[in-house]
Amino acid sequence: MKKRSRILLLALLICAMSLPMIAEAGTPYKTYTVDGYGYVTETQTAYSPLTAITKVGETSFVRPVDMSLSKEGILYIADAGAKLILICDLEGKEVGRIGEGILSEPTGVYVSANNTVYVADRAAKRVFVFDSLGNLKAEYGKPNSPIYGDNMDFKPLKVVANESGTMYIICEGNMNGIVQISPVEGGSFLGYFGTNFTRLNPFQVLQRMILSDAQRAQLLATIPSTPTNLAIDKEGLIYTVTQGDGESSLKKLNIAGNNLIIPDAYDELCAAVTTGNYENIFVASSDGYVYEYNEEGELLFVFGGRDDGRQRIGLCNKVEAIEVDAQDRIYLLDSDKKQIHVFEPTEFTDLLHEALYLYSKGRYTESKAPLEQVLQMNSLFDYANKAMGRAYLQEENYTSALKYSKLSKDFIGYSDAFWEVRNVWLRNNIVPAFIMIVLLVVLIKVLKNLQKKKGIFDPVFRVFSKVKERILVKQLKYSSYFMKHPVDGCYGVRREQKASFLCANLLLLAFIVLSILNKYYCGFLMKTVREGRYDLLSDIGVVLLVFLALTACNYLVVTINDGEGSFKQLYCAYAYCLTPYIIIKPFVIIISNMLTQNEVFVLQFANLFIEVWIVILLFLSIKEVNNYSVKETVKVILLTAFTILIAALLVFIIYVLMSQAIEFVVTVIREAVYRIGN
Repeated sequence: MKKRSRILLLALLICAMSLPMIAEAGTPYKTYTVDGYGYVTETQTAYSPLTAITKVGETSFVRPVDMSLSKEGILYIADAGAKLILICDLEGKEVGRIGEGILSEPTGVYVSANNTVYVADRAAKRVFVFDSLGNLKAEYGKPNSPIYGDNMDFKPLKVVANESGTMYIICEGNMNGIVQISPVEGGSFLGYFGTNFTRLNPFQVLQRMILSDAQRAQLLATIPSTPTNLAIDKEGLIYTVTQGDGESSLKKLNIAGNNLIIPDAYDELCAAVTTGNYENIFVASSDGYVYEYNEEGELLFVFGGRDDGRQRIGLCNKVEAIEVDAQDRIYLLDSDKKQIHVFEPTEFTDLLHEALYLYSKGRYTESKAPLEQVLQMNSLFDYANKAMGRAYLQEENYTSALKYSKLSKDFIGYSDAFWEVRNVWLRNNIVPAFIMIVLLVVLIKVLKNLQKKKGIFDPVFRVFSKVKERILVKQLKYSSYFMKHPVDGCYGVRREQKASFLCANLLLLAFIVLSILNKYYCGFLMKTVREGRYDLLSDIGVVLLVFLALTACNYLVVTINDGEGSFKQLYCAYAYCLTPYIIIKPFVIIISNMLTQNEVFVLQFANLFIEVWIVILLFLSIKEVNNYSVKETVKVILLTAFTILIAALLVFIIYVLMSQAIEFVVTVIREAVYRIGN
């Protein structure tokens, strides 16, 4: 059986090597997407590896570096090693070739809608233009314009052209941007387009602020990155990718050169870009990862990866170009493996694309059917939930829109739907609410008159009076006085015993409870944690650790800096400083469930107000309890921050040492058990 298996495997390998296309079953990679919280999560396979084109007809690739797909489904492949453009159909059958004896090192190729072929030739320092039959129509060299730069070389790497024949060219070493040349008058230089910007890190900004002009002149110049690749869509919008440019790695440029999108995920090694049939955008990294975005730059899928040496279809070594055909199949040109990988969309992706198309055309009701099928396959696919919510919003079904927007973490859609739901609720309940308020006011007046005449609430008031006389209640009540009069409040804590550990602990407990409620039960638009995810022990531990570390480190610092406050006084004063949060935060939590995104600034202002108030109280507490001047207080605060940093480093070192010691002991025990067993 082993011998027969080897013979069969050898026969299959020989057959596969003799064909221009090879196929492999299975998916050698995982597919991911980004959820509404910005986390990368695994999802269904979006594209499956179908085949790989290893040669055109009987011609093998030498050094393929670019490709372009015509609207008829014909591939034009720039082979820099063979010094020509190979033309084939989508099955690898040769259709023709262009540029033999003319091209020197074709590094970029583009086919227009009328089958005009533009070729960027780096070695020849020319852009060649061929007609549909492969005849040379024109060639363009370095622009004869002072704006271009007399000392700037012209080494075109990639090229695209719009309907009027205006060319957009990426040139090697040209940091000024994309070269724009019109075919008018034999080639007119129109200027630079889509220039990348330089960005300085904080250290570089500080350098330029403190250094002299002579010292700044000796620094290395900060120059913008040159785009790596580009594409153009049927509307004439230009798409560029730039390696190592962060969130600007992918740009969608309008006619004025302004970027229209900021992708929610990007790859630092992006190598190629193209557009699909539904205004979606595809970006390929040089490592073989493919990113699919919608027209707004929201990530739909990322899949693929680098080959592990087993030569599997779908895994690449060095991607140079990407194209998408009319059937949504993706073509990746791998210059290292000298083949073109072909991926086909799965049913899941076809349904999503159909929904995208219907939605983009305003056919919201029709888009719901494929979206429902997508959600049946994966109910947690956030983009489908988002599109479903937007579709219901357009149908004015605001309750359903609210549901799906919340599932997808679509804050804009949720806010718009909530606005309408709230308006409906107000229209239906404004009169009953007004009547209830009037009745409540009347009831209060009646009860006041009864109390004045007959004293029906005197027993209750007597109970309240007794409760108010208790020391703990007085101390808790004193916290409201402390937040309004911190200087006198600190005097009371220090001299009049207005606080105790029990009171301080109750305030700290209230702060912890409210911080948990604010984290998990605030309005959806203010929530920063996943729905249904709770980590109460961590939440409680963080608050206690920060409070105790701040108090302990500050006490150590003030002790050696002639501070007059005891640990108890500092502990209680700092607990009193949390009072603004305890009093105001409940109202913020309640209101956060009633506001839309346009009104969130009210909550942001309230939170900022609370934070500033607490900081002021902490500063005055340190100053007044220890009888410091302002200068001494600032000094103590800085020393406290440094002490906390040292303590954190010490705890980290102890943790690492303990972990290593425990690991050593476990290893020794395992070794001993293993030797005893043998």
